Amino acid sequence: MYRIGELAKLNQINADTLRYYEKNGLLKPSGRSASGYRVYNDADAQQLRFILRAKAIGFSLTEIQELLEIDHNRAQWACQDVKGMVEAKAVLIQTKIDELVQFRDSLQHLADACCGGPESAEHCSILDALEANS
Repeated sequence: MYRIGELAKLNQINADTLRYYEKNGLLKPSGRSASGYRVYNDADAQQLRFILRAKAIGFSLTEIQELLEIDHNRAQWACQDVKGMVEAKAVLIQTKIDELVQFRDSLQHLADACCGGPESAEHCSILDALEANS
């Protein structure tokens, strides 16, 4: 059995994170100690590691909740359901990457067009370009 601080330390997170996961229904303590502390068992610790791994690869709390539901009821789901979730997330991430690359390229284009000198910004090509696009 682990108290909240012990489980948090074991997983290199803080106790507030565990409380947050509990508040959002992702993790429930197995019970409470006689003095009222939350206590977690090995299954809870394993579920926390699942949550942390899913979070680390980009899943939202809502998506993690769905993955946990699937994990707890594996017989009712197909691998294609899980794979579909992962593939949809990968497409979303790729879309964001493409947008970020476009932002970076636009910023670089603006920076390349600017002399960057110490003179007054009265004729700054970056400000002029931003005004022209508004």
